[in-house]
Amino acid sequence: MQIVSISSLKGGVGKTSVTLGLASAALAAGVPTLVVDLDPHADATRGLGAHRGDRLDIGRLLKDARRGDLAANAVPAGWIAGAGRQSPAGREAVLDVALGSGSSAGYDRPDLGARDLKRLATLLSRVDKYSLVLIDCPPSLNGLTRMAWTASNQVLLVAEPALFSVAGTERALHALELFRPEFAPNLQTAGIVANRVRPASNEHAFRLREMERMFGDLLLSPKIPEQSNWQQIQGAAHAVHSWPGDAARQTSAHFDELLGNLFDSGRLRRRSPRR
Repeated sequence: MQIVSISSLKGGVGKTSVTLGLASAALAAGVPTLVVDLDPHADATRGLGAHRGDRLDIGRLLKDARRGDLAANAVPAGWIAGAGRQSPAGREAVLDVALGSGSSAGYDRPDLGARDLKRLATLLSRVDKYSLVLIDCPPSLNGLTRMAWTASNQVLLVAEPALFSVAGTERALHALELFRPEFAPNLQTAGIVANRVRPASNEHAFRLREMERMFGDLLLSPKIPEQSNWQQIQGAAHAVHSWPGDAARQTSAHFDELLGNLFDSGRLRRRSPRR
């Protein structure tokens, strides 16, 4: 099971949008996937159309991580109804959500100790239904992000081609280098996604060249362009792959390629779900 933290140290770069785009691509490809909504704002939960019912949210599960049953409290994404019982790839559709809520905010402290950093890893250690886990992190380097990194195999960084976002990405890479030896020696950097790119912007073109110089092969392909109806798609709690129109099809193709490049590069490994 590959566990990937989707991270950024700057808000507003579309981190949750990338999480949802990759989840949509995974659903379309038939990859059994769990999205852990670790951001107290719970935007991924809303965008996935997940309804709480009587299930425990991730904050309450973290509180009692030794006994918490994450698999039993994960709920199917609302997108599953739109996909039918099978994904477009012909496999059984599996896209579940560990529900986000403000109750996780108590762990988003800069002084969270090593024992607390293992809470999410403890919960995920008892989960074996999925091939891929995507963790949507808060846009900070406080306790919840470090908890996600402790539990993960990979960290995927999201950046907008703008000055402050590029600087934040450089800080995030430095933070990973400091974090890895003490808390997660096997943690890898999956790469950097350039998101919300405006091809007609001279500033974006300049910053993309800067990112290529600074980050080299860590800058992944494709770069995700800004899409005018992305907020409409998320507001309707739809997978981008099921949204009509040429723009959505182009965006879907970008996320298919991004997911495929992550797999094909060896950063993520395909495997069949356990039966």
